[in-house]
Amino acid sequence: MIRRLKVIVAAVALSLVAAGVLVGAQTASAASLTRVTNFGTNPTNLNMYIYVPDRVAAHPALLVLVHYCSGSASGIFNGNGHDYVTAADRYGYIIVLPEATRSGSCFDVSTPAALKRNGGSDSTGIMSMVAYARQHYPIDPARIVVSGFSSGAMMTNVLAAEYPDVFSAASAFSGVPAGCFATTDGSLWNSQCSSGQLIKTAQQWGDQARAMYPGYTGPYPRIQLWHGTTDTTLAYPNYGEEIKQWTNLHNLTTTPAYTDHPQSTWTRTRYGGTGPQAAIEGISISGVGHQLPMTGQLAYAITFLGLDTTGTPSPSPSPSPSPSPSPSPSPSPSPSPSPSPSPSPSPSPSPSGGSGACRVGANVNAWNNGLTEDITVTNTGSTALNGWSLVFTLPGGQTITNGWNATYSPTSGQVTARNVSYNGSLAPGASVQIGFQATHTGNAAKPSAFTLNGAACTVA
Repeated sequence: MIRRLKVIVAAVALSLVAAGVLVGAQTASAASLTRVTNFGTNPTNLNMYIYVPDRVAAHPALLVLVHYCSGSASGIFNGNGHDYVTAADRYGYIIVLPEATRSGSCFDVSTPAALKRNGGSDSTGIMSMVAYARQHYPIDPARIVVSGFSSGAMMTNVLAAEYPDVFSAASAFSGVPAGCFATTDGSLWNSQCSSGQLIKTAQQWGDQARAMYPGYTGPYPRIQLWHGTTDTTLAYPNYGEEIKQWTNLHNLTTTPAYTDHPQSTWTRTRYGGTGPQAAIEGISISGVGHQLPMTGQLAYAITFLGLDTTGTPSPSPSPSPSPSPSPSPSPSPSPSPSPSPSPSPSPSPSPSGGSGACRVGANVNAWNNGLTEDITVTNTGSTALNGWSLVFTLPGGQTITNGWNATYSPTSGQVTARNVSYNGSLAPGASVQIGFQATHTGNAAKPSAFTLNGAACTVA
C-alpha cells in the first residue's frame, strides 16, 4: 500500500508538470529553504528545514508543514505546498518543514511511541523543531498551526491530539483520525484503516485521541479536514471518522451548524460555528481521489488557520546557530490564483465625512499569469472617514480572484474596494493596507488612477 501511495503522489506531480503548473523558481526574494541541524531531541533522525521570509511580522505565526509519503521538505515547499510559501512572503509568518528519512519517507503515526505525547518517535522530533523556532524567532504562541498532506495529514491529526496546548489550528488534506493507523507489530501501515474499514463511535475516537495526552482537560485545536470521495489510498470513510473524532473532542454533535458548496463539487460543513474559523470545518470533494490539495485549496486553509492576518513586518532576525543550506530546490510552481474564501465582512457603513483627499501607493508582484497587488490608502484630508470606497480600473485582462482587508466588486474593469467591518474608520493622516490576487493575460500593470469616496487621489 505504501508503494501504491508513492505511485499516486508521483502521478500527481507529473500531471502538474504536464499541465504547465511548475515553472522556474522565483528569484525575487533572497529568502530560501534552509536546513537546520542540532535542533534538539530527534529520536528518529528527522531532517529539519525552515523558511523565514525576507520580512517577518513583529510576532509571526508558525506553520508546521508536513509532507506526504515519498515526499521531502523541498518537494512540498516547491510543489503542492508552495502557496503556503507565497502567503508567508505576504504575511510574514515562518514555516518549519520536517522531513522523514526512513525508507519510503512516511511519517510514523502507527507505533506506540508515535501515539503518545513525548513518546520518542517522529512527533517528538517535530516538537523539537517547534521549540527551536520559538527559541530563535519571536513566534506568537497563539498562532502555532500545522498542516499536512496524506501521511502529513495523518501526522497533523496526531500532533493536534498530542499537543493541543501548543497548536491553535490544523488543516489536514486526505488524512485519517488520530490513532487510526496504530499498529502493534512495529509496521507503519494499517490496511484496515487505510481501506476505510476501521469504524468507531465518536466517543471511542475521542477517547483514543485523549489517551495520547492523559490528564489533559483543556481545549483542542480548531481543525479543517479535506477528503476526496473517490480516494482509495486513504479511503473516504476516514473523513467521516475524523469528523466524529474532532466533534467529540470539541464536545459537539456531528450535526453541522452550517453547510454550503463553495464550488460545485464541494460540500463544506462547519461545526461549532458558521464562520471561516469554526471549531471544525470539513470539505468533501466529489469525484476526486488521493490528489489533494488541488489548485486554489490552500487559500481556504490559509484563511482557516489564521495565517492571512496582516501586520507591520520587521527585518528577519538571524538565528543563533548557523544552519546549513538546503540542497538545490526543484522548480517551484507559480502561485495558482483561484477563488479563495474571504471572511464574510459586516455590512460597511455608507461612506461619510471628509472630502476624499487621499494618497495611494500600489505595489505589484507578478508572475507568468498572475499577480498580487498591495495597496496603501492614506487619508490626507482634515476630517476622519467613517466608511470608505476606493474605485480604480484594472488593466485589460486582469481579473481579481481573491482579496484581503476589503470587498471587491466587480472582479474586472472598474472595481470598487469597500472597507470591511474592522477598518472603516480612517482618521486624518491614517493609512489602511488592502490588496488582492488576480490573473492576467500579459498586462500586469497597476491601475493608473484611484478615487476615494468620489475624490481623486494622489498616486505615490
